[in-house]
Amino acid sequence: MSTKYVVVLGSLMSGLGKGVVTSSILKLLDFHGYKVLPVKFDGYLNYDAGTMNPFQHGEVFVLDDKSEVDMDFGIYERFLNKNLTGDLSITGGKLFSAITSKERQGSYLGEDIQIIPHLTDDIIRRIEAIARSRKPDVLVIEVGGTVGDIENSYFIEAMRQLALRHDVAFVNLTYIPNLAAVSEQKTKPAQIGLRLLLQAGIRPDFLICRTSTKLLEATKEKLALFSNLKTDNIMDDPDLTTLYQLPLRLKEQGLDRLLIKKLDLPKKKEDMRKVSEWRNRVGRIINPTGGLNVAVVGKYTSMRDSYASVKEALIHAGSAENTQINIRWVESSDYESKSPDYSKVDDIDAMVVTGGFGKRGIEGMINLIRYARERRMPYLGLCLGMQLMAVEYARNICGMEDANSSEFNGNSKYKVIDLLPWQKRVRNKGGTMRLGAQECRIVERKSYTFDAYKKNMISERHRHRYEFNNKYLKALKSKGLRFTGFTRDRKLVEFIEWPQGFGIGTQSHPELRSRLESPAPTFVELVRAAKKRHSGLMQVENKLK
Repeated sequence: MSTKYVVVLGSLMSGLGKGVVTSSILKLLDFHGYKVLPVKFDGYLNYDAGTMNPFQHGEVFVLDDKSEVDMDFGIYERFLNKNLTGDLSITGGKLFSAITSKERQGSYLGEDIQIIPHLTDDIIRRIEAIARSRKPDVLVIEVGGTVGDIENSYFIEAMRQLALRHDVAFVNLTYIPNLAAVSEQKTKPAQIGLRLLLQAGIRPDFLICRTSTKLLEATKEKLALFSNLKTDNIMDDPDLTTLYQLPLRLKEQGLDRLLIKKLDLPKKKEDMRKVSEWRNRVGRIINPTGGLNVAVVGKYTSMRDSYASVKEALIHAGSAENTQINIRWVESSDYESKSPDYSKVDDIDAMVVTGGFGKRGIEGMINLIRYARERRMPYLGLCLGMQLMAVEYARNICGMEDANSSEFNGNSKYKVIDLLPWQKRVRNKGGTMRLGAQECRIVERKSYTFDAYKKNMISERHRHRYEFNNKYLKALKSKGLRFTGFTRDRKLVEFIEWPQGFGIGTQSHPELRSRLESPAPTFVELVRAAKKRHSGLMQVENKLK
């Protein structure tokens, strides 16, 4: 069977959740046993997401193959429970770079290079090449941005042309505001978005409406009139407790059945065991038996998408342990003073210190790490959170008062964290960090790290430039800090632990591999430790009463 295509486009405004809709379509088809893959187009002229500001773009997601991609790839992987690759990410920067390179080589034989047909043909060739090499039953293509943007107009034109050659189903995600003053769902914005799509030569086969509540039948009928669709092909995407409910919500409305019919896919028996397991895991998010307060300490907490994978990894671990995770976002720069007010974190059960770049907020992170260590609060340090865990220990346990990372203080007497020699020669910023899947050897079987993974050799994704300076390994180890994991060649430190209480620091980003169906082991272990501590504290409080 030749590959069929689904193209997901968004109208009116960004932030409606095309990535979640795309992932839900992938999951629904996966339930039915079809081999599916996503492709994401982003119109920005960056080559990839690697150098983007998390305040503006959200987190940079990293794949096993070292690709730095849009955060929607994180959603795809979390829904599919599958590792993806960088060739599935197409950006404006990649397209124009390739076109310019070919022109310089004379590949166009003197032609005037134009958006149509040269650029659109190149887009179609890329997509067809993925289909030929991977042989998916269905390739689901998410078009980033909004219909009407200059940045994605040429890609939308390429999708129109793709439909002339292959079986394509177009899905349009739009917005239906619900005006409380008149108690009415308004369709005019969606009509405008549909008009723009029709002007681009595309008639959607399905309309998915982002709403605050269930889509009314009267609203569906009005939309059907303007979109030339049956009301069955118009579905709602209402506010839900968790994004993992959306595949089930769309399934209830028959999207999987209608897509299979539209694309004329061969009938396959749906795997109801998979559906049931997904429903059970979602149920444990919606109706948990217990609850924990977990502080997520970061430098960009005003932009929650900067820590999307950390948030989801905590939700996955909470589902696995049937526990609601109440995330307390903590901006590290609020704790920079010599005597911070810790009252806002007094009632937390665990702490996660995240990654980041730049000096701002660093001393606040170190203060909070000390606060957690001295109270034996379950702690997980990710990348920078591991590095500062070592710095805090060097300062306050080993007497190295000036200890720091050379990233933040190049004149420090004790550079506990430093650049490797080869990194000092790096000039370009994009794609030059230690990236992607890296193997790690767990060397201490009696450790929280081994308890989490239950094996000696593991692999996790990385995204960092600075490393623990082995010059200080012996000194910190002599004062009790445990070094529980190293790279395969044992040259670089990967995991450290406090000698008392649950405290793990990892140079990797385990949150990038966490999925609802296979939660990150370190996050699950953190939640288990927090549950024990919470239970112990509750018992003490009950005795006092």
